[in-house]
Amino acid sequence: MKRIFFLDGSGPPFGHMLLALGGYLGGFDGNFLWNRIGAEYSSNVPVWSLRLLPALAGALSVPMAYQILWELRFSHCAAMGAALLMLIENALITQSRLMLLESVLIFFNLLAVLSYLKFSNCQKHRPFSPSWWFWLVLTGVACSCAVGIKYMGVFTYLLVLGVAAVHAWHLIGDQTLSNVCVLCHLLARAVALLVIPVIMYLLFFYVHLVLLCRSGPHDQIMSSAFQASLEGGLARITQGQPLEVAYGSQVTLRNVFGKPVPCWLHSHQNTYPMIYENGRGSSHQQQVTCYPFKDVNNWWIVKDPGRHQLVVNDPPRPVRHGDVVQLVHGMTTRFLNTHDVAAPLSPHSQEVSCYVDYNISMPAQNLWRLEIVNRESSTDVWKTILSEVRFVHVNTSAILKLSGAHLPDWGFWQLEVVGEKLSPGYHESMVWNVEEHRYGKSQEQKEREVELHSPTQMDLSRNLSFMARFSELQWRMLTVRSDDSEHKYSSTPLDWVTLDTNIAYWLHPTTSAQIHLLGNIVIWASASLATVVYTLLLFWYLLRRRRNICDLPEDSWLRWVLAGALCAGGWAVNYLPFFMMEKTLFLYHYLPALTFQILLLPVVLQHVSDHLCRSQLQRSLFRALVVAWYSCAWHVSNTLCPLTYGDKSLSPSELRALRWKDSWDILIRKH
Repeated sequence: MKRIFFLDGSGPPFGHMLLALGGYLGGFDGNFLWNRIGAEYSSNVPVWSLRLLPALAGALSVPMAYQILWELRFSHCAAMGAALLMLIENALITQSRLMLLESVLIFFNLLAVLSYLKFSNCQKHRPFSPSWWFWLVLTGVACSCAVGIKYMGVFTYLLVLGVAAVHAWHLIGDQTLSNVCVLCHLLARAVALLVIPVIMYLLFFYVHLVLLCRSGPHDQIMSSAFQASLEGGLARITQGQPLEVAYGSQVTLRNVFGKPVPCWLHSHQNTYPMIYENGRGSSHQQQVTCYPFKDVNNWWIVKDPGRHQLVVNDPPRPVRHGDVVQLVHGMTTRFLNTHDVAAPLSPHSQEVSCYVDYNISMPAQNLWRLEIVNRESSTDVWKTILSEVRFVHVNTSAILKLSGAHLPDWGFWQLEVVGEKLSPGYHESMVWNVEEHRYGKSQEQKEREVELHSPTQMDLSRNLSFMARFSELQWRMLTVRSDDSEHKYSSTPLDWVTLDTNIAYWLHPTTSAQIHLLGNIVIWASASLATVVYTLLLFWYLLRRRRNICDLPEDSWLRWVLAGALCAGGWAVNYLPFFMMEKTLFLYHYLPALTFQILLLPVVLQHVSDHLCRSQLQRSLFRALVVAWYSCAWHVSNTLCPLTYGDKSLSPSELRALRWKDSWDILIRKH
């Protein structure tokens, strides 16, 4: 709302933009600190409009569940059953009533599946008709929206692509279609399901970056070029800097890797200890580190080894790829140096220092060859912010590298910088870029120190392209590590299936009213059982069909397989990947998978009634059991309503009654 740049590792920006749209329409000015869950909202926060979109998405998921089963050619009763289960599932209700994105993700997941089913049914009767095109394009749009809300949307997108690929394979084998017609079908699917989602995904980021044009606290993790493209912050500092680095330039060098924290090449008067704590000796030269704060000791002067002057000529003589340079520390005038002495914390790498002449047999080795990593030609000029460079030591071929280790107290806990010889390949920890830059004009040291503190006067603006900013932001989103510490309400994927966890979202400060993310145990247990039953029946039918025994008519078999591919497959692709994730997980991560399980449950119930109950009496008894089961699910949903809506103050006895699982566990342990 304040157009301040932020980086959120939870996923792409589309979902946040939708919530912000609700806030904008409600007149929200952004003046509220979202720093504590359960905090009292101030009067300027339009809670209703901020919660409107998730609530609408949750509500619309109910008729879409009906439509999906109807498009799969199941009965009205089965479709109504799926809609009813979506309606009374407490976890889905809770998640859709708050400013959360899972209900919006589920909405677009279901919309993608529904649109593809409608497209597939149009394919049988009216290919290339307006409705055929509409549902095909809407499938791609819904898939891109799902991915744009959370990366979890990729799972459903891959599911739809997989089903579409199987259908396309069968289409290729259709001998009634000409080659041109088959090619048109394949191109239409490729454009709608591949090209359009990519374009829309890029569009989400384009709008995101256009809106967030101001500098903020998350800037530091981004590159210098990205920071300079934002209003304020680094852009204010670097405005008017010279573009081309020349001999005599005064520069600060930022490590591109930015881990464990963004930092700049740094030196100070202190030297390495003569003897380290482990007994190894050092060169006792001046320390060189990487410092995570702006400081005057971060300034270096680019010197021509063949000349003594530390100022820029007129006209400036630019530094190019492959040139040999010396780096002189601005405040101490000592040269960046490395030699065959082990680094303090990385004994397999060389120590990097600023050379101090102690009149002993250790000559200076301070020549570095500049390599521009992102160069376009072998004669590229070293450019401020834009060029990513490596410094290769001429004498030993070691590369200036940030090791990432924190030095002890004698190094003021700053980060270790080493000369790396064992890793000739590319790594961002070996790459640096010029962040702040000015043309040096003072040859005398005292005048130069004053100059290092003064701002630049030249005016030169530069902007990153959208694709460059998108690529960097996307990479940071995928690689930034959130806090993986154990959370009070974190859980494992196995806990979700058994509903052995919940999340307390809100507790009233004075009464016992509260909101918990808690599922309907009847629905969850039955949905898991339905998944097992479907899997066993599918394998049984496949074995019998292998023996040429067809228990189902062909149209019923195809409908059964497609329903399983979308519903059981949707559950699997949205659930199983979490077993391989190392991030902190919560119960709400299971809700997209649960949605597909809920769709599968009426499918299995109708299949048992239609194909496994042999007599009319068996069907009647089974349907009576199903009605009783639905009534039980409805009763449990109503019982949990106080914890779903948080609109009722609960007495201690009522709270104990709702904690039925704890009572059941105690009873089991006693016996």
